[in-house]
Amino acid sequence: MNRNAATRGSRTYLADEAHGESIAAFIRVLNEGGMTGRPALVAADGRRLDLPEELFDVLRQVAESLSAGMGVSVTPLSALLTTQEAADHLGVSRPTLVKILDRGDIPMEKPGRHRYVRLQDLLKYQQARRDEQREAIDALVSDAEEDNLYAATDRRPPRTR
Repeated sequence: MNRNAATRGSRTYLADEAHGESIAAFIRVLNEGGMTGRPALVAADGRRLDLPEELFDVLRQVAESLSAGMGVSVTPLSALLTTQEAADHLGVSRPTLVKILDRGDIPMEKPGRHRYVRLQDLLKYQQARRDEQREAIDALVSDAEEDNLYAATDRRPPRTR
């Protein structure tokens, strides 16, 4: 698959100074509450399109990010990322990502000499790692509770001198 074909639908949005205040006002209205009924988009001619709650949450998150001065990228799950883009997403070095790819932990495409990673595969790997980390933390907490370690650290440490 051509890498450009997979990223053709990608777009990055940035708030410029002209729209920054209107986005901030939008966020204030959202945070004040008082809205009733189902979320909807309303066109200038009055046509109304009801939004699913999930899409409304996405739009709120986009508006909050833009209001905070961050850029927002919308990318299809099928997008192919370079190893550097994938490494940046995971917060690891490119050589570390290459080791992960070579171990087969994340599927990759290598049409020539370059490796590419599908965004959906990267997100799946990232979620699996988070799940593993959560399980490890839960096991540590469970062990600490069984050994009564929390009670042992509730009081002041003994003086050493």
